[in-house]
Amino acid sequence: MSAARPRTSSAALRLIEAVADPGTWQSWDRPVEISTEDPDYRADLERARERTGLDESVITGEGRIRGRRVAVVACEFGFLAGSIGIDAGERLVRAVERATAERLPILAAPASGGTRMQEGTVAFVQMVKVTAAITDHKAAGLPYLVYLRHPTTGGVLASWGSLGHLTAAEPAALIGFLGPRVHEALYGEEFPPGVQTAENLMANGLVDAVLPADQLAGTAARALDVLAGDDAGTGPGGNGATLSSGPPASDGPSSDAASAEGPFADMRPGDGRAPSAGESIRRSRRGDRPGVRALLKVACRDVTPLSGTGAGEHDPGLLLALARIGGTPCVLLGHDRRGEAAPPLGPAGLREARRGMRIAAELDLPLLTVVDTAGAALSREAEEGGLAAEIARCLADLVTLPAPTLCLLLGQGAGGGALALLPADRVIAARHAWLSPLPPEGASAILYRTTERAYEVAGRQGVRSSDLLAHGIADRIVEETDEIGEGDAADRAGAFLTRLGDILGAELAALRAEPPALRLATRRQRHRGLGTTGR
Repeated sequence: MSAARPRTSSAALRLIEAVADPGTWQSWDRPVEISTEDPDYRADLERARERTGLDESVITGEGRIRGRRVAVVACEFGFLAGSIGIDAGERLVRAVERATAERLPILAAPASGGTRMQEGTVAFVQMVKVTAAITDHKAAGLPYLVYLRHPTTGGVLASWGSLGHLTAAEPAALIGFLGPRVHEALYGEEFPPGVQTAENLMANGLVDAVLPADQLAGTAARALDVLAGDDAGTGPGGNGATLSSGPPASDGPSSDAASAEGPFADMRPGDGRAPSAGESIRRSRRGDRPGVRALLKVACRDVTPLSGTGAGEHDPGLLLALARIGGTPCVLLGHDRRGEAAPPLGPAGLREARRGMRIAAELDLPLLTVVDTAGAALSREAEEGGLAAEIARCLADLVTLPAPTLCLLLGQGAGGGALALLPADRVIAARHAWLSPLPPEGASAILYRTTERAYEVAGRQGVRSSDLLAHGIADRIVEETDEIGEGDAADRAGAFLTRLGDILGAELAALRAEPPALRLATRRQRHRGLGTTGR
């Protein structure tokens, strides 16, 4: 095959033509001979070849996407419904192994009815070796992106179609494990409509985006600029684009103390003007206070939102994204407060957070957690969904995560929902952020059987940012306005978020530059010493 072949009737090659930079596509495929002795199957293969101009249902190779070398593996549905047999499975594995050896990210674009029935069980188990090859590729710290095309079903979806760090889908694509025709044949009824669609899968946390092929190159380039961990601002495939509209808002000049004192310079109050616990709690609860979504819009670029756990759950209270802050790529996750009516974090949200942690670990990307939550969900559904266990697993994941970790206490920090995102190499606190074992009203109810003494209890508990700094829980305080104690982040959101972005970028870059063994040892010592500061 040559670079000119995308002019054929092959849908897979047309997709590659749309995604790869012009003139950069190079096939990796070796010719495949028809070896079957079954005359009917041989005739089917010959007709498929004539119809598509391909010798198998899978094509592999490399091209450049916005300047970056990327390996591509794609199914041709017109070739026996994109089914995977022995030769197609071997071609996939060789391509994945080559991409791993050459340290290339992979873009996979399946469109398949599953494994090839004419080749039976041996074809069926090809999915095992394809999955093993992709697992090795991801274990090498290399990005794996998936674009599910219409239709993708069966063993292909249940293996290499569902392993992406990021998964997008073609609009209105049929995507499901059991194809509608098989379901009807087995159960004598049609499959419920609207279930096996790209849009429904996104709503249920199984895919991250639904987008047409002409938007795939830009989305892939932006995601790879972060996932590939390029230190430069845009990397070989990037263009600096973000998903937010318009330039970053700013209502004043930014002042980054890190530029003068180093990224880890403590900002201790020292002048006696630290606000009271009650004042910080009230200010943190302002409906117009900027949250994680505003932080992404103002302080970040190359933003690619991720949706759900990838395992059929989506919590609107948890925002997960790939982003670049001050030139440093990272995985960012936090509670999306959406004003006072924000849904509390439930077990699905924490499982979604743990997905972000896994991506950071697999690709050695810094992880930024943003704490701004009124607390975890308190409900029957949360209890039966394993809320307590998910908090424990978040803590375990964060204290052992091999990637650099930074926590931002941005606003409210109540109970287990906040604690689950707290452990990190460094903790930065906004001036009016706070952290407490329960919402202050809950602590007051326990101690006094009334919520009216909430602020008094919070003051004694040491929930303020200045208290957290004094006890070694926080490492640095970021002022919210030009004058300590005057106003808060909601009054000058643009200036605050711009300054905060500068500080977070410097912190992430410094953490990333530390030797991993030293960083992990320091983290363990940090957590071992909590509560002993000053003793």
